[in-house]
Amino acid sequence: MLKSMTGYGRSHQIVDGREILVEIKSVNHRYFEFNARVPRAYGYLEEKLKSFVQPCASRGKIEVNVSIYSVEGSDAQIQVNRATAAGYVSALRSVRKELGLEDDLSLSTLARFADIFSVHKEIEDEEVIWNAVRPVAQQALDSFVAMRAAEGERLKDDLLGKLGEIGERVTLIEARSPETVAAYREKLTAKLTEILDGKGFDEARVLTEAAVFAEKIAVDEETVRLTSHISQFRQLLETNQPVGRKCDFLVQEINREVNTIGSKASDLEIAKIVIDLKSIIEKIREQIQNIE
Repeated sequence: MLKSMTGYGRSHQIVDGREILVEIKSVNHRYFEFNARVPRAYGYLEEKLKSFVQPCASRGKIEVNVSIYSVEGSDAQIQVNRATAAGYVSALRSVRKELGLEDDLSLSTLARFADIFSVHKEIEDEEVIWNAVRPVAQQALDSFVAMRAAEGERLKDDLLGKLGEIGERVTLIEARSPETVAAYREKLTAKLTEILDGKGFDEARVLTEAAVFAEKIAVDEETVRLTSHISQFRQLLETNQPVGRKCDFLVQEINREVNTIGSKASDLEIAKIVIDLKSIIEKIREQIQNIE
């Protein structure tokens, strides 16, 4: 099954008293690149998430975002440093007396001083947390993989259509190529007749010149290789393995054969077909950048 490198998956669940949100998204990248954003206290989850996701994505720039909250709010204890608070009160009232200010000191005033409070989180078992996160991550990963597969199918249909267009034009070139030789022979005969003013000329020489011209513009080898490359490309699109790099290589080979045909072409119709082929190849090149 062809897969796109672009995907998104999200899952939001409450597991064992914790509200857990996992988001997985990816964009095109030449290799596998992984980045995870997790709460600071759960940094150990990053490596676990990487090992969890990597078997399902061989290429792409993947980002995983994880949020974890305690539903009961009991995962942290807030303590007040009373000595520090008393020190602030004493200092503020001392300044009030010196400057003759009104005493409007209140609890909300003290709350502005962050160092009065200290937050102590309960140490949580890593495996317990991972066992809570994993089913949420699995659901997000399933959605992520399904989206990449669906997008891959759309890419596959589009690429097969474009390969069909290339095949049609290769057939036109194969049909047109012999006609160019016949046209050259007729043109050469007519030119010699005009120059010699109806006098006889060596027909064998005309045939020889036509044969040399035919050899010069022959594109049989190129069209055969193009047909082979198209067949290989179709086979790749039917496999279940990552094929992005192989497809990229085949596109380069297809483009090389088309360039050779273009350099040999001395016929306007074939030249037009070559231009069409280059346009189709460029569209394929853009599309395969999305393939895993």
